[in-house]
Amino acid sequence: MTVRRLLGLVRWYLRELTGETAYDRYLERHRLAHPGVPALPRREFERRRTDRGDAHPGARCC
Repeated sequence: MTVRRLLGLVRWYLRELTGETAYDRYLERHRLAHPGVPALPRREFERRRTDRGDAHPGARCC
């Protein structure tokens, strides 16, 4: 495995772990389910995601 490939895998893992890819997945699902309807801007998406997490903490530690 090359160093470049290893760094790419580490980057992918960290993005998944931190939830950074959530917006990318949202955009893809939104594009398929609601063609022609504008998606939420990233800031609004993150605000709603944070509010949802605060309202339903689940297994979060804090």
